[in-house]
Amino acid sequence: MNLILSIETSTPTCSVAIHQNGELVAQKLIVEEGGHSKQLTVLIESLLQENGLNLSHVEAIAVSMGPGSYTGLRIGLATAKGLCFGLDIPLIALPTLKILAQGFRQTQRSNSQVRLLPMLDARRMEVYAACYELDDLQEVQASKAVILDEHSFAELQETLLITFGNGAEKWQSICQHPDVQFVKEPLFPEAQFMGSLAFQEYLNKNFQDLVSLEPDYLKEFMGTQPRNKVV
Repeated sequence: MNLILSIETSTPTCSVAIHQNGELVAQKLIVEEGGHSKQLTVLIESLLQENGLNLSHVEAIAVSMGPGSYTGLRIGLATAKGLCFGLDIPLIALPTLKILAQGFRQTQRSNSQVRLLPMLDARRMEVYAACYELDDLQEVQASKAVILDEHSFAELQETLLITFGNGAEKWQSICQHPDVQFVKEPLFPEAQFMGSLAFQEYLNKNFQDLVSLEPDYLKEFMGTQPRNKVV
């Protein structure tokens, strides 16, 4: 059946989906602070059960590999690795920003002579961004962390850029780029958008090593120091 289970946990939206030969069968998602750790396995179980399936029917697992939330990505990848190891099935890793770009292709209409500039919020005026051709999602500019200013992405000109994602809105008020169009509707990476990308990787047997694969954070984790308790 070529059933692939997809897991996307890079943002506060936690989602899982089942695709058959790249076509969406069903998706479940929640938007809850800390929901990844509490709800991910529950979502997977209920998704399969509601569609008359169990884990033995799954032939591969696809996971969003980043950039995005440190905690979310770790939980998603750890869950995917554990399932792949236990079921002895392959693991597929997909760039989060490419998933977001595919989401635009599936939900929005646009002239083919454009490039896609998905952005994810990385706090303050920083975003994770990448650039893709609309037609085939060929990478124009690799994923990177960018501190936004009015001249960001000046190297990407002469072709209309459509930018979207939860990082794009904070650039809109200062952007002076002559070739940028902002999408008003909010768009997040979701497991439902991973199907065709994962299926192509499956056909190409582009699988990941369960031991060595790590999330693509793009920048080092900056945790906060715990405050000393006052007695």
